[in-house]
Amino acid sequence: MADVKPTTARPSGSQGGSRAGKPKNTNNFLVNLTVVIVCIIAAIVLYLYVLGNPSNFADGASRHTPKNALGTTYTGGWVVPILMSTLLTLICFVIERALTIFKARGKGQTGEFVRKVQYQLANKNVDAAIAECDKQSGSVGNVMRSGLLKYREMISNPDLDTDQKVLSIQKEIEEATALELPMLEKNLVFLSTIASCATLLGLFGTVMGMIRAFASMAASGGGADATQLALGISEALINTALGISTSFVAIVAYNFYTTIIDGITFGIDESGFTLTQSFAANYK
Repeated sequence: MADVKPTTARPSGSQGGSRAGKPKNTNNFLVNLTVVIVCIIAAIVLYLYVLGNPSNFADGASRHTPKNALGTTYTGGWVVPILMSTLLTLICFVIERALTIFKARGKGQTGEFVRKVQYQLANKNVDAAIAECDKQSGSVGNVMRSGLLKYREMISNPDLDTDQKVLSIQKEIEEATALELPMLEKNLVFLSTIASCATLLGLFGTVMGMIRAFASMAASGGGADATQLALGISEALINTALGISTSFVAIVAYNFYTTIIDGITFGIDESGFTLTQSFAANYK
């Protein structure tokens, strides 16, 4: 099954945005539900009118003797459109996650960006450090920018001692992180679920195909019609292939995205440590 590892994730581009609340969660649910429903409808249409087109079969509308790959896939039975809808849903969320996560990575290497900010802070040039965050334009840059704004505010604050100022900066970074990261893993649950369920659906289709094959043998008293027997075995193998291939794509996509999210999370942790250590060293 899927190698599903827990990650910490959150939304890109939350700078200046509002906290996620019930209305936003409701909208996300409705959008996701709409995507799933559209994929189910598209899968049924493809199954009936593309795969099931009489031109894909040697016997036309009877649809018993496929003459190409489309017709062969159609013979997989009613589990095929379910697996197709799963695959279409997977493709939609793989694309959606790619758009969000790659945007959250920002521009350039995170390590190089942090070093540039460290250099500017060492020279006590906070505005230049903020400009570097604007250039980075990713999750790490957004969190760092929020911390730097508080950093600049604390420099001229005469009412707090150094430890209190560092705690204030740290709190600001934690709040910015809480806004920035959760959306990154928002729809990864679809990938992890599909990774497990697609294989099970494929096995279910396999069992149904084998039942059909052995039922045809039983009905003919052990001398099953070769066509019916072949259809049952074909149904079993087609569903297995669809389920395994869908699960494979889901596992690869899930682990690829979680690896990127882990890198973003590490960059955010590093940037927070940089700010607090820099302030403690430069403004004792």
